[in-house]
Amino acid sequence: MNDVLEILLGLALGAIIMYWVFTYIRSRSRRELTQHQSTVILEKIRSVCKLITVEGDFAEIYRYENTRSRFMSMISSKKRALIVIKAKAQIGYDLKKLFMHADNEKKKIILENFPAPEVLTIEPELEFYDIKNGIFNAFTPDDLTSLNKEARKHILEKIPESGLMETANKEALEAVLLIEKIVETIGWTLDYSALEFNKKQLKNKND
Repeated sequence: MNDVLEILLGLALGAIIMYWVFTYIRSRSRRELTQHQSTVILEKIRSVCKLITVEGDFAEIYRYENTRSRFMSMISSKKRALIVIKAKAQIGYDLKKLFMHADNEKKKIILENFPAPEVLTIEPELEFYDIKNGIFNAFTPDDLTSLNKEARKHILEKIPESGLMETANKEALEAVLLIEKIVETIGWTLDYSALEFNKKQLKNKND
C-alpha cells in the first residue's frame, strides 16, 4: 500500500514539476517573442528613414558674374551669364531623429518626440542664356559644379519664404499616422499622446 502511495505521490510531484517547467518555458518564450517584435517594429520604422511630405517647384533667374584681374590688377576680364534655375525641393522628416521606445508588456510603441521638417533634397537644373566670356576668363567645366552649388544655395534661401515648411508642419500628423499603420501590422499600438498637435487635426483623425 505504501509503495502505491509513493508512486502516486511521485507521479503527482512529477506532473507539478513538469507543469511549472512548461509554464516557465512558455512565459519566457512569450517575453522573448514580444521583445523581438518590439525590436523589429522599431527597426521597421527607422528603415523608412526619410519621409517626404511636401514638394515645391522653383523657377528663378540668376545673374552670374565673375571678374578676374591680371598684371597686378591693371587688366580685368569679366565673364557673365544669365541662368534660369529650375529646381524641385522636397521637404519632409528624417525618421532617424524620432525619439521613441517600446512598452513590451502593453505591446505599445511610445512616441515622445517628432522631428521638425527639413529640406531633404534640392534638384536644380540650369539653363544658360546670354553667355559672355572674358578675354582670359572663360567658362570651364569646373564652373558648372560651382554654379550648381550656388544654385542649390540660392533655392535654399528661397524656401523659408515659400511656405513649404509651414505646409510640411501641417502634414506632421499624417506622418505619425503612417507610423501608426506600420506599428499596427504586428498587432501593437502607437501612443503619441506626448506630442502636441492641433486639436482640429486630432478631431478630424478621430472622426
